[in-house]
Amino acid sequence: MPRKQLYIIFGLLILSIFLVWNFIIPQDTARKPIPFEEFDLAGGPERYGRGFPQREIIDLATEFFGVFHRSGPEEQKIIALTFDDGPDDNFTPKILDILKEHKVPATFFVMGRRCELFPEVVSRMANEGHIIGNHTYTHPNIVKLSNKKALKELSDTDKIVKEIAGYTPFLFRSPYGSLDREKTKLIVNSGYNIIAWNVDSLDWRGLSADEVKTNILENVIEGSIILQHSAGGIGEDLSGTVQALDEIIKVLKKDGFEFVTVDKLLGIPFKKETD
Repeated sequence: MPRKQLYIIFGLLILSIFLVWNFIIPQDTARKPIPFEEFDLAGGPERYGRGFPQREIIDLATEFFGVFHRSGPEEQKIIALTFDDGPDDNFTPKILDILKEHKVPATFFVMGRRCELFPEVVSRMANEGHIIGNHTYTHPNIVKLSNKKALKELSDTDKIVKEIAGYTPFLFRSPYGSLDREKTKLIVNSGYNIIAWNVDSLDWRGLSADEVKTNILENVIEGSIILQHSAGGIGEDLSGTVQALDEIIKVLKKDGFEFVTVDKLLGIPFKKETD
């Protein structure tokens, strides 16, 4: 057979394989890139929203004692790891891997919009014994919203969490920690307990693993609620949290601390009674 005909036949064979592979055989396609606006924090990067005074959080926790919590009882060496702003498909799974390795439960305060993007990560949280709390749908500065819009942020997140995890969160944490008396009353009267913290890793600053470890290990006491992040705003790097977590857990276990979820630390439910 002439060489030219062989080339033609070979070319047709390659073309046939290409057409069958791409249009007939189902392919596992990669997740489409997520538009920036779908993964941003509505209130802006954490570093811009964190100007909210801690003194006001302490005052609110005192005024709304029993429903607004910064820490648990100091009589036992039990503490709670908490992670905000997830889920994502990068940092959150790595954090879940480490928690699973050490058999440590945690509490994740999730954004509803990101739960819709990564439902499989939320399912993994629930299936591996972690508790899921409400962190609004889009991460706004809730103090700047009308009461109607604020409640919609919470209800939209409740809906998607219940669809994925099977329950409506009883625990709420406000983005940036930003709250005032009006919004606190609104949220408490809507059936939530508000969870703040008394140990801040400051990991949202893009700190190194050593800096994250120092911020946590030098401030932990009995009953501490530790704040970290399992996802961030656009361009925020939480590698320091991931790299530090293994040693943080090892050191605190060696020091005699037991890790529990926030509901067990405080002796409160993790889901609303309607569920």
